[in-house]
Amino acid sequence: MDMHTVVVGTSGTTAEDVVAVARHGARVELSAAAVEALAAARLIVDALAAKPEPVYGVSTGFGALASRHISPELRAQLQRNIVRSHAAGMGPRVEREVVRALMFLRLKTVASGHTGVRPEVAQTMADLLNAGITPVVHEYGSLGCSGDLAPLSHCALTLMGEGDAEGPDGTVRPAGELLAAHGITPVELREKEGLALLNGTDGMLGMLVMALADLKNLYTSADITAALSLEALLGTDKVLAPELHAIRPHPGQGVSADNMLRVLAGSGLTGHHQDDAPRVQDAYSVRCAPQVNGAGRDTLDYAAVVAGRELASSVDNPVVLPDGRVESNGNFHGAPVAYVLDFLAIVAADLGSICERRTDRLLDKNRSHGLPPFLADDAGVDSGLMIAQYTQAALVSEMKRLAVPASADSIPSSAMQEDHVSMGWSAARKLRTAVDNLARIVAVELYAATRAVEIRADRGLTPAPASQAAVAALRAAGAEGPGPDRFLAPDLAAADTFVREGRLVAAVEPVTGPLA
Repeated sequence: MDMHTVVVGTSGTTAEDVVAVARHGARVELSAAAVEALAAARLIVDALAAKPEPVYGVSTGFGALASRHISPELRAQLQRNIVRSHAAGMGPRVEREVVRALMFLRLKTVASGHTGVRPEVAQTMADLLNAGITPVVHEYGSLGCSGDLAPLSHCALTLMGEGDAEGPDGTVRPAGELLAAHGITPVELREKEGLALLNGTDGMLGMLVMALADLKNLYTSADITAALSLEALLGTDKVLAPELHAIRPHPGQGVSADNMLRVLAGSGLTGHHQDDAPRVQDAYSVRCAPQVNGAGRDTLDYAAVVAGRELASSVDNPVVLPDGRVESNGNFHGAPVAYVLDFLAIVAADLGSICERRTDRLLDKNRSHGLPPFLADDAGVDSGLMIAQYTQAALVSEMKRLAVPASADSIPSSAMQEDHVSMGWSAARKLRTAVDNLARIVAVELYAATRAVEIRADRGLTPAPASQAAVAALRAAGAEGPGPDRFLAPDLAAADTFVREGRLVAAVEPVTGPLA
């Protein structure tokens, strides 16, 4: 557990805060301002609860049952019941980091003072995170409207000391036992609190934030592998000249071109495109890498803007306003987040596709400009990287299926009261698979390109210093270089870990300087 502490105030939560808590176990504290805001909003809810007029979420039923006024003696049961009945998820368990992000982001909104939850409930949420207790949340149960209902309900159930949760040792136990073992008193929910713990876009937002962190690394890694492939194919780096990208000023395109140019600085391989079979231009997958990578980068930037807006939001229904009103709204609808989750799956699929095309070119003796078939040591006796490309192609094919947007779908629920939903949770879940696949695809291109660069070096051409650094670091990580056929899966796994952990970027930056 990281001893770094994230202070949750009424506003100001950052993407870095989410990653620190979700992935690195950072501790969570409530600021004094947040506690004050929680207490002030609770006074408003208590005052409304004492009035005879019905107020949605305070003294009424929920969803299609909102027309029933609930008497005071049944309201605690109402809040318990909504948590229990909505904790209806099914399927495999969701990853620990996703659940921690879900819990932290719900705490962020609660701490804003717009939900009417008591300070002690918020403190218990922080206590669960700090104890490393992770509710068991299932894959299916959210339509991305009225919030990520089932996932958040399973988290709220743990606050009540019910259901199952994973302890810091990784063992799943009854939540009540885990809370008792850590000296945490289960929460007894009061008016509005059950509803306030369920009504948010926190799951899809948490997955968006973490996907953006992963994709930032993968896009920089893909710039590096594209440069290595260009080099191995004896391509020209003239297409990367800044003045060419200045006249089509998409920001990401210029960034990717600059990254590639810096990786290729000092290469003795580039510029040989006229040697064996003269060609005026390199293939699109080589020449247009900055345009494709850069368009993806620009999409990431837009998605980050949306994530930032959502991090600054208080998503609940109803909400407590500064003037004391408690108003119903539709801010729980996940459309803004769902759209960008789908956008990211599309650009990730296209990035994977162009990586695979360069890999295939490196392996094809008719298009590789003098490299051995499949980069094999003794072609015919050895198959080289033939099947590595098959694996990469299978991943690309799945990426294309994952690029089909979830947000274009909707299915009505709650007796047609909730008749249009975002499917944002589904968009987030498939994006996580797409990001995992993209790391593997980039890793295969890296493995092929470094082998090809080494073969060129053995023939007397000197790779760029940054390329040499990438090759050396990858070999040190356990992915071996050219030679006779061997069990290939461990090498590919080592390359995957190398890329996924950001070690490719770290290997070249001492030579290139910081890459964007």
